[in-house]
Amino acid sequence: MTQPAVTPPVTDTAAAVLALGDDALVLSHRLGEWAGHAPVLEEEVALANIALDLLGQARVLLGMAGDEDELAYLREERAFRNTQLVEQPNGDFAHTIARQLYFSTYHLLLHDRLARTDSELAPLAAKAVKEVAYHQDHAAQWTLRLGDGTEESHARMQRAVDALWRFTGELFAPVPGLPVDGAEIQERWTEQITDVLTRATLTVPTGPQTGAWSAGAGRQGVHTESFGRMLAEMQHLHRSHPGASW
Repeated sequence: MTQPAVTPPVTDTAAAVLALGDDALVLSHRLGEWAGHAPVLEEEVALANIALDLLGQARVLLGMAGDEDELAYLREERAFRNTQLVEQPNGDFAHTIARQLYFSTYHLLLHDRLARTDSELAPLAAKAVKEVAYHQDHAAQWTLRLGDGTEESHARMQRAVDALWRFTGELFAPVPGLPVDGAEIQERWTEQITDVLTRATLTVPTGPQTGAWSAGAGRQGVHTESFGRMLAEMQHLHRSHPGASW
């Protein structure tokens, strides 16, 4: 029995909560893929905790738009509104850390700004700030360790920050219902990322961040090839047993 695909409501509020909720949901799943594969036990716990923080945020946000389970497990690929950055495969540990550094720095700036608005998302943002601050600090500390570590770790970290740079511009694109200034956040993000990478003895990428580029359509439902495979895995159990309960 095939369950019908879910179409989320089309309102500015729904657009905002789906964008933020899908970012958190997808990145949570990506980090969960490290279970049993992290380089050290401490990181097994740290990445799992970050994944759970993001999953908790996703549940609240998706619940504001509709049924959280249906939105997570019954939407088709083109209905997801996450940025392409968060759906990128884990790669090696340096690749995961670069993705975390880019996203969590943006995520912290976004929540800090959103918490100071009169938006209905402000209470959630205020509550999430402490969690996201830990995510950003964790990524920054690992960037410093790897970038200013061995020749091998430095080279891997540089390759990672270079490879993911082209996916960062989409983070600052306007989202209906999200009362924040993307340009302001981008300016602060660039300053903070530059500071961390410089201290890590890494070269700040010089490729395009905004404007016309191939990556940047995740908010419109256009995703990279790896996302379809990830989504099939994430939704498989729910779709295989419609209506099942514990």
